[in-house]
Amino acid sequence: MTVLVTGVAGFIGYHLSEALLAAGRPVLGIDNLNAYYDVTLKQARLDRLARHPGFRFHRMDIAAADGFAGLPACDPPVSDIVHLAAQAGVRYSIENPMAYVQANLVGHTAVLEYARHLPGLRQLVYASSSSVYGGNTKLPFSESDPVDRPVSLYAATKKADELISYAYAHLYGIPQTGLRFFTVYGPWGRPDMALFIFTRAILRGEPIKVFNHGRMERDFTYVDDIVRGIAGVLERPPEGGAAPGGEGPDGQGADGQGAEPGAVPHRVYNIGNSRPEPLMRMIGLLEEALGREAVKEFLPMQPGDVAATSADTAAIERDIGFRQTTPIEVGIPRFVAWYRDFYGV
Repeated sequence: MTVLVTGVAGFIGYHLSEALLAAGRPVLGIDNLNAYYDVTLKQARLDRLARHPGFRFHRMDIAAADGFAGLPACDPPVSDIVHLAAQAGVRYSIENPMAYVQANLVGHTAVLEYARHLPGLRQLVYASSSSVYGGNTKLPFSESDPVDRPVSLYAATKKADELISYAYAHLYGIPQTGLRFFTVYGPWGRPDMALFIFTRAILRGEPIKVFNHGRMERDFTYVDDIVRGIAGVLERPPEGGAAPGGEGPDGQGADGQGAEPGAVPHRVYNIGNSRPEPLMRMIGLLEEALGREAVKEFLPMQPGDVAATSADTAAIERDIGFRQTTPIEVGIPRFVAWYRDFYGV
C-alpha cells in the first residue's frame, strides 16, 4: 500500500522515502518547494527519488484551499500518511510568524481533514519537535513533562499541532503518532542547521557564530536512526477509536479495535540520541573532519533558543524497539563527505 509523504523534498522526507521505496513501499510525495532554503537542493533530492519506479510526486501547498482535492489517485491506494511538511526554523519564526501559522497550523489541519475522509487509513504519523519543551531545565525531556511555556512561535505551533491531532483522534478515531524530533542531522541536511552553516563557513574561511559562548548541548540525532524510528512506528499504529457518537476513519462508529474502552488512538514519542553533546565537541569533530580550524565568534544566547536538549527515549524504545546507533563521531564525518561531494569543495 502507498505511503503519502508530505514535505517529501525536505531532509527527513527524502531519506524516509528512499528507505520506504527500497523496502518496496510505493510513495506519493507532495511538497510546495518553497524558497525558505535553496530549492536546487530540494530538487536534487527529488531527482534521486524519481529514479524509483514506485515514486510519484505532486507539487502542492498543503495549506492552500482545496489543495488536497487535486491529489492524484494511487494504485495501490494510500494506507499511511507521514506528515513532515512544515515551516521549520526557530529563529525565522521571529521574523515571519504568519508563515508558521499558515504552514504549521492551517497545513496540519488540512492534512487531518484529508486523513479523516480517506478510506482504509492505518495511521497518520506527524512531525513534532523537541522545541515544545521550551525552557524546561529538567533533563532529559520526557513526554510527561509540561510543555505549556514555549519560547518560540515555532515551538508553539508544534505543540498546537499535537493538540489538534489529539482532538481529531478523539472525535474521528484517526490513529496518529506524533514524533518529537531532536536536532536531526546527516547527508542532504538543511542549510539552516548549525552543522551545515558551520561547514560552509569553515570551508570559506569565514567565522562561525557560537551562541551562548559555546555553553550549549544538543541531542544530535543521525537521520538514518530517525528513519528507522519512523519505519518502526508505521508498523505499530496506536489502538483506540472515536468518541461515543463520533466517526472512525471510515466514517463509521469506531469500537476501539481491542483497545481499552474510551482509548484515544493518539500518542507522542521523543525520538532522539538520548545523549546530549556539548556544542564545542560538535565543532571540534567538524574541524577534525574538515581538516581546518574554525574562526569562532562567541555571542550571547539568541531569542527563542535554549541552552540544552536531551531526549528521554524510554517510551519509543519500549513500544517500538527504537535504538539510536550512530554517534556523532561517525555521523559528522559522513555529513562532511556528502557536503564536499555535493558541492565539489
